[in-house]
Amino acid sequence: MNELEKMLAGEWYEPGDPQLDTARRQCQRLLARFNTPGTDPAECREVLGELLGSVGEGAQLMPTLRADYGFNIHLGRDVFINYDLVALDCAKISIGDGALFGPRCQLLTPVHPVDDVAFRRSGAERAEPIVLEENVWLGGGVIVNPGVRIGAGSVIGSGSVVTRDIPARVFAAGSPARVVRELRTGAES
Repeated sequence: MNELEKMLAGEWYEPGDPQLDTARRQCQRLLARFNTPGTDPAECREVLGELLGSVGEGAQLMPTLRADYGFNIHLGRDVFINYDLVALDCAKISIGDGALFGPRCQLLTPVHPVDDVAFRRSGAERAEPIVLEENVWLGGGVIVNPGVRIGAGSVIGSGSVVTRDIPARVFAAGSPARVVRELRTGAES
């Protein structure tokens, strides 16, 4: 199994591997085009189509975007992502239909060894996927950690750090983010 296959399987891998380095450089070339001020919106959409794993109809992503690979990021329909997203996509990042992001959010999939200092110094890492279900809203500056799933319709307060799964239809906030209350539905909201 090569290092890319290990990374995609969620196993420990060597991020300095030449194949992964080449993929990151390709991503950076595309990001340079996307992030250039004044780039035509049609060209930005074309670049996102080439860069990301999938882009749903009506999805909008404002520059700048920072990513490791791009191909592990999947946007649903009518997603809106405000400025300065950091999406470290060593594992799959799935963003459901209708999701909204405030500026400067971070989606971080890499995991580094915590207990074993020597192993950590080796540079090895692994990654865990992030899933944001449909109609999730992340306030500005939200950080989502590896392996987190945020349930449909949930809202995460600005500046929160999401370290574990959040159920559907709740408002969560804080560091670490905790459920503050359930959200009302339909005409009640």
